[in-house]
Amino acid sequence: MTQRRRPPRRPVRQHVPQRKRRRRSLRRRVPGTSLLRLRIGFLVIAMVVSVFAVRLFELQGVDAAAYVAKARAEGVVTVKLPATRGTIRDRNGIPLADSVDGLMIVADPTLTSPHAAAIATIVARRLHVDYFDVLARLQAPDTHFQYIDRRVPAAKARAVVDEIRAKGYKGIDVRRDPVRDYPGHDVAANILGFTNAMGQAGEGTELTFDDLLSGRAGSATYEVGGGNRIPLGDSSVVEPKAGKDLTLTIDQDVQWYAQRALRNAVRGSGAESGSAVVMDTGTGELLALADYPTFDANDPTGSPESDLGARSVRAMYEPGSVEKVLTTSALLDAGLVTPRTRLRVPGVLPVQDRVIHDDVPHGMWHLTMTGVLARSSNIGAALAARRISDKGLYAYLHDFGLGQPTGLGLRGETAGSLPPWKSWRPIRKANIAFGQGVAVSAVQMAAAINTVANGGVYVEPSLVKGKARLNDGRVVGSATSQRHRVISKHAARMETKMMETVTKDGGTAPNTAIAGYNIAGKTGTAERVDPRCGCYGSKHTVSFVGFAPADHPRLLVYVVVAAPDGGFGSTVAGPVFKRLMSYALTKYGVAPSGHRDKTPPLTW
Repeated sequence: MTQRRRPPRRPVRQHVPQRKRRRRSLRRRVPGTSLLRLRIGFLVIAMVVSVFAVRLFELQGVDAAAYVAKARAEGVVTVKLPATRGTIRDRNGIPLADSVDGLMIVADPTLTSPHAAAIATIVARRLHVDYFDVLARLQAPDTHFQYIDRRVPAAKARAVVDEIRAKGYKGIDVRRDPVRDYPGHDVAANILGFTNAMGQAGEGTELTFDDLLSGRAGSATYEVGGGNRIPLGDSSVVEPKAGKDLTLTIDQDVQWYAQRALRNAVRGSGAESGSAVVMDTGTGELLALADYPTFDANDPTGSPESDLGARSVRAMYEPGSVEKVLTTSALLDAGLVTPRTRLRVPGVLPVQDRVIHDDVPHGMWHLTMTGVLARSSNIGAALAARRISDKGLYAYLHDFGLGQPTGLGLRGETAGSLPPWKSWRPIRKANIAFGQGVAVSAVQMAAAINTVANGGVYVEPSLVKGKARLNDGRVVGSATSQRHRVISKHAARMETKMMETVTKDGGTAPNTAIAGYNIAGKTGTAERVDPRCGCYGSKHTVSFVGFAPADHPRLLVYVVVAAPDGGFGSTVAGPVFKRLMSYALTKYGVAPSGHRDKTPPLTW
């Protein structure tokens, strides 16, 4: 049997569906497709980044200002929160300058711009401010906050806002803003100074102690959007810190009385101005520091600028015969004269190319040193001064405080003028001996004479009770007043006895005597320089200084009147002294002397 040959077996081939074969085919192409897609993705990302880069450049460069403005419009607003200014009080705690409730009127220009003209008209009419300035603020671009007026009394501010709102205008509001108030108006105004409408200090203690009084303002910051505050938006508040109080040595009652008495004297004599000083002799504390003309501290713009400062501290003048107290005190302390030293005083005294006269013509006078002071003889003082060296007299006058500030602390205080002794010629020394050729302020001269009342010890005058720091860092006040001895206690007592004769019969001012008290005093009449010629003219500065009781001094009063139409220290300034000293002695309950001191003779 023949076997049939089988054909060779072919390998078995699995049947793969077509769908699966395509999937395998796709899998084989994956690497090339992904790369393409990645390239396309990177290209798209690069294009997007480029767009953002261009836009960022526009924001930071080309359109920066526009977007800052937009950010402001839809950003944050910061509002200043004013601090309450410290109170200035008199020695008894009575407020001389205080802060009372007030309001600032503010605007949101994004809301007020459409009706700016109408709103500005109302504000200008009711508050007496500049219409165009208000209009500009109401239309200020790119801001939600503008001050319209500051420190407006609360009732007035609310009335203005109510009127604006009643007309349907939006964007005006008020914020707390304390108003500075001076209850006494002109009382101590020249000492206190003032603050302007923006709360900035001007003149006096307000300016000198501004850092102490002003405190530190706070602030409130909040988000705004669409012209309105966002209720739940971010906000922050820094609370203001109130200023510290300041206590002065001034007695409000004495200050008021001094100002009224001085005003009557200046007006009554047709004078240009005047100053009055009331001092506690033992402490140097100023109980009153009066000037006239003065001003209302609540309305400083209503008075000339020249009336806003303290003349008693700033103005220089030649003191005249009040200076003789210092000259004779120096001679007594140096042992060169006694109250009974005899002098022959001629009617005129030639010195170099000049001739010295007394106020009244006379023949030869036989005066004691006391008589020279009591009758206020210029010739007698010049003759007596020849007994002391130029350097010696200069040293005494310097120790009395002449030619240097008192250290009171008020800005603008003058140092006066005391020429160096090496520049003195005989005529200059003679003039200085009776009060011409040197210049002082009222406070400076009062402190010098007070040295005699205080037993020969100079004490710096003080205006601040206790102590307080000035803007420049110095500390001043009654607690820091410096003292130094100028003349011996014995010399001061002799000088006091001599000064008592001025207020008695035979002296130049018996009209200044006060019943029951021993009064030590001295008149002053000095020629004034005429600015038109630079020479002495027909006008004078007249003054009177005195302390009481002379046996136990407690109070000193010094009155200066500039350029009266006529009169002398005894007739113009003397009556003011008497009224003011009488008032102060009564107010402080100073006991009468009880007896009349025996005084040295005037003649021999």
